[in-house]
Amino acid sequence: MTFNAAPDRYETMPYRRVGRSGLKLPAVSLGLWHNFGDDKPFDVQRDILRRAFDLGITHFDLANNYGPPDGSAETNFGRHLKDDFAAHRDELVVSTKAGYYMWPGPYGEWGSRKYLLSSLDASLERMGLDYVDIFYSHRPDPETPMEETMGALDTAVRSGRALYAGISSYTPAQTLEAARILKDLGTPLLIHQPSYSMLNRWTEDGEPNLYEALDAVGAGSIAFSPLAQGMLTDRYLDGVPADSRAAKERFLHENDLTEDKMARVRALNDIAEARGQSLAQMAIAWILRRQAKGSPVTSALVGASSVRQLENNVAAVNNLEFSDDELTAIDEFAVESDINKWAQK
Repeated sequence: MTFNAAPDRYETMPYRRVGRSGLKLPAVSLGLWHNFGDDKPFDVQRDILRRAFDLGITHFDLANNYGPPDGSAETNFGRHLKDDFAAHRDELVVSTKAGYYMWPGPYGEWGSRKYLLSSLDASLERMGLDYVDIFYSHRPDPETPMEETMGALDTAVRSGRALYAGISSYTPAQTLEAARILKDLGTPLLIHQPSYSMLNRWTEDGEPNLYEALDAVGAGSIAFSPLAQGMLTDRYLDGVPADSRAAKERFLHENDLTEDKMARVRALNDIAEARGQSLAQMAIAWILRRQAKGSPVTSALVGASSVRQLENNVAAVNNLEFSDDELTAIDEFAVESDINKWAQK
């Protein structure tokens, strides 16, 4: 069936400027990490993407290794683009990343110029695109000079294969250094993609913290894993369902769901109910609140395995305001919980 986009798709989604750039992102963006590989039905993927666009989600976030298998999310997304969104390409922000393991040998991961640009070319081929809007260094490389990694991002932009440069999971100090190098090259740092949730608050630590560092260099941020891999939903309030991510040991493990953590999650759920939101909706809205120190988060990056789950998450934008009393109550239970699986070792 031909896809006809909803004419009112831009009427309810808030759009936020990315730092001091000219680009805006929807308050909620869609990540294609877990649910767009070859293990997911193609028609379910199509329904999620179509509904996302109709709800005002214009930003689709990928990486070279998303699947499974690696690369399949980009390949499948390319098919959906051709089938449904070719006429809307200029309305979309498509991002991809490189940094994690992708192929064997010494040039198949991390941050070398050879790997990053080879990976970007392969991503463009898989998606059938001439360019991506944002190309990220997916993680900092402890061995490659940052000048080389940032130089590769600069080349990606200057060659027209990407419009903007981004980084992911960099510390505040690394972020400041990356931004300095990119500025000297003439390609500003657009955005940082950190993990961030009510149970993973590393971005708020340090002097400066990450948001203060981004504010200083004029970059924005998009938070991934805002639902703590599903912990900040009603999925595990009464145990571990047999078909859940934790039961299948897919990045969230059953031993992550300690009684201490779940007691705090249940307390947060009570606060969400008092706000008239689901726990997931409150967790996303909390991500998008104005920070006490530094700029607010530009966008919350969510995944979705169904249209219903997507709609529930996007409904967070209907109530993004928090009273001081609510924030104080949340802070009692929203504490660092040692779940940042992307922390540098």
